[in-house]
Amino acid sequence: MSHADDLIPLHLCVLTVSDSRTLAEDRSGDYLAEALARDGHHLHARALLPDDRYRLRAQVSQWIADPAVDGILVTGGTGFTGRDSTPEALLPLLDKDMPGFGELFRQISFDEIGTSSLQSRAFAGLANQTFLFCLPGSTSACRTAWEKIIRAQLDARTRPCNLATLRPRLKE
Repeated sequence: MSHADDLIPLHLCVLTVSDSRTLAEDRSGDYLAEALARDGHHLHARALLPDDRYRLRAQVSQWIADPAVDGILVTGGTGFTGRDSTPEALLPLLDKDMPGFGELFRQISFDEIGTSSLQSRAFAGLANQTFLFCLPGSTSACRTAWEKIIRAQLDARTRPCNLATLRPRLKE
């Protein structure tokens, strides 16, 4: 039985969306995998796929169908270029949108990169009782999202509330 002061380790997947990088060159995916482990969570799986909405949707669908997966961190494909298709691929999978995540991410990003933050289509939500966070592809954006938003919300010790302790109630 977990106590309020205990970390609840979550099983998280990391997906990098890139047409130009390999896993060996994936600094943003490396950062997320290292950060979640450093903060007491488990890397359940990791993948790198090109900007192809159907392949992205297939991979994330496989992970959200796995009851062992608590959350998925996606990096890349959230911009405005013709190939950026993460929102189009993954928004249809959401059962519940978490609009506050994208709003808060852009607010924090504004302090770091100014009006360029409006180009981010970062978003989050819940798909089959699995948390899904979709972030820009830059390592600095992943660091901002993890350190200033996601880490605290996936930590059961965060008060007054957090996503980690909601997990048992997601099936209600």
